[in-house]
Amino acid sequence: MRILLCNDDGINASGIVALASSLLRLGNVTVVAPDGERSAASNSLTLSHPLRVKEVPFPVKVDRALAISGTPADCVKIAIANLMEERPDVVVSGINRGPNMCVDIFYSGTVAAAFEGAFKGILSLSVSLDSYNSDADYSVAAEWAAKCLERLYEAAVPAANVYNINVPALPADEIKGLKFTRAGRIDYREIYDHRRDPNGRSYYWIQGNPEIIDKSPECDVVAVKDGYVSLTPLQPELTNFACLKILSEKKLAI
Repeated sequence: MRILLCNDDGINASGIVALASSLLRLGNVTVVAPDGERSAASNSLTLSHPLRVKEVPFPVKVDRALAISGTPADCVKIAIANLMEERPDVVVSGINRGPNMCVDIFYSGTVAAAFEGAFKGILSLSVSLDSYNSDADYSVAAEWAAKCLERLYEAAVPAANVYNINVPALPADEIKGLKFTRAGRIDYREIYDHRRDPNGRSYYWIQGNPEIIDKSPECDVVAVKDGYVSLTPLQPELTNFACLKILSEKKLAI
């Protein structure tokens, strides 16, 4: 299995190292990741300046590790187009520090990197840990990611999707199992705290605690909070076909 590994926390992040270590038993791993933190980059691309590519040392014996000056989406695009000799069989993005569930999916650079693989018809996974702790243990999430990838690959599931995995920050023996889920609903009720810097200049800092709106057990956020690993299949096709049918039936001529 030829595995392309990316993330949005940067090539030196603990999560990507742990994930690379677990994935090596499944095949050849090439790491192409941002040279620094790119969280919440979504699918943004670098257009206003050139991309710099630098081969860097990596703590795990992967085939190659390349640091890119751009976004997670840039990383996967340039890896497939220029940097890998052969097209990858799988794109894996993560392990993200913090969950990527509900509406956060739209902002996530981790999920966006995986979508770039899905756009190309490549089996793609995004992996996140439900913890923001700087010293979080990623080993359990890495093992779950490898097990999920192995099962999905063997089952030949539809490739043009992102299989979004979120893992509770729990010891291995406390995780209850795997649940196939749908994206849930939360509301951050954002507040922008107005502050001033030492020079008196005004700035804002976003704040907000998520409130779970949809508490159905089949939702990703509910499953993870209940101690399960959540796997949600996401598709690039965003068209609301039910609404499209209604619009067509109403014949809204203009």
